[in-house]
Amino acid sequence: MTELTAGALATLDGRVSVPTYDRAAVRSRIVHVGVGGFHRAHEAMYLDRLLEAGDTEWGLCGVGVLSFDAAMRDALAAQDGLYTLVTTAPDGTSTARVVGSIVEYLFVPDDPEAVVAKLAHPDTAIVSLTITEGGYGIDDATGEYAPRDEATLADLDGSASPRSVMGLLTEGLRRRRDAGIPAFTVMSCDNIQGNGHVARAALLGFSERRDAELSAWIAEHVSFPNSMVDRITPVTTDETRAAVAEEFGIRDLWPVRSESFAQWVLEDAFPAGRPPFDEVGVQLVDDVEPYELMKLRLLNASHQAMSYLGILSGATYVHEVCTDPLFVGFLRGYMHEEAIPTLRPVPGIDLDAYCDELIARFGSEAIRDTLARQVVDGSDRLPKFLLPVVREQLTTGGRIDHSALVLAGWSVFLEGRTETGEPTPAVDSRLDELRAIIADDPAALLDYAPVFGDLGQDARLREAYLSARASLAERGARGAIAALRA
Repeated sequence: MTELTAGALATLDGRVSVPTYDRAAVRSRIVHVGVGGFHRAHEAMYLDRLLEAGDTEWGLCGVGVLSFDAAMRDALAAQDGLYTLVTTAPDGTSTARVVGSIVEYLFVPDDPEAVVAKLAHPDTAIVSLTITEGGYGIDDATGEYAPRDEATLADLDGSASPRSVMGLLTEGLRRRRDAGIPAFTVMSCDNIQGNGHVARAALLGFSERRDAELSAWIAEHVSFPNSMVDRITPVTTDETRAAVAEEFGIRDLWPVRSESFAQWVLEDAFPAGRPPFDEVGVQLVDDVEPYELMKLRLLNASHQAMSYLGILSGATYVHEVCTDPLFVGFLRGYMHEEAIPTLRPVPGIDLDAYCDELIARFGSEAIRDTLARQVVDGSDRLPKFLLPVVREQLTTGGRIDHSALVLAGWSVFLEGRTETGEPTPAVDSRLDELRAIIADDPAALLDYAPVFGDLGQDARLREAYLSARASLAERGARGAIAALRA
């Protein structure tokens, strides 16, 4: 068994690919905030490919902002920034690569000044983000900047050292402006429609409240490219660690297991310079929107569609429901009858084939992705993934009954018990408020403006939602799906 460190790479056998580039020569010109599993399976992987090809200009400096990021700090420090990425194909075959693209890691609670200095350094050309849907502080219903987290509110009140993402970015850009250093590019890699636009709204919303003149400079000089990112990456568990140790002989504190499929469609808008992403499989385009709508409304919304109903019926894993003909039929019905009618043509993509591929990916037992992972912060995810489909279908007179059943399933899920009496894995920043609404009147959920805006007042949606609630109460999740698809 090999402990994963830089000095041990040469001892790994041929089952594991390792970096052959000189990591000491790598410049960390990209600062990434939010180093989690997805980032390490996606952007860090693409940059590792580029480094392996001989371009050492574009390494990563990871940044942790939240207290729980201390665990990532410690794991990467113990392993010289290295980790094992195991990718698994739908047939169950796996390959392993030790990724070396993260060559620095800074933890804001340890030293916020070090993070600001890194952001202000002339070498930093790109700041990328995976801070989740809720990390931007944008109100889903209004589109306005309305932060709720304590760190951001403290920074807005003028805390001595910035500790929030937007506070750090604003201070880094202020120093660059004052020193005559060009602005960096802010590249969101979160699963949000128009993620570049959202990042721009968040940063301008924050900076305007702190310094209107600086905010105007940011608006003029900072680029916010949109992107579409895709790779199913379950949360690392002790089971993951044990499997990596057994299969590949590596004792890794924080390996990553993901599917073999990966996609990154990126708007080519980098005035401060960028890596040659196109040389390592990234698709550079002028307009990301058709691709991101496809992914958000088909893949991400399908995660919501399968998960609440799957959990209520007693399932735990994604592959359980996505190899079940009943659920597969439900997902295909949602995709083809509700989501696809809302999409624009997607250059180079056959949408029917894309849906088939999604079902195959979801059905991979080897990935062992959990339904619980898909439903974290549902009040943030549903407005971004599913509700835009509902809104457009209501406008055009299209079907909404699959979506209404998902929303009804969410409302029952929020009540806290599955059909067998087990507690539901409900994790949501608004959970107490949502449960109070459901307990008083399940129909009132549609009146909750932070999630539904004015959409919940639509009479057709309300009727479909209440009908779906009644079907769930009478028949259970599987019976309600069967009745819908009959």
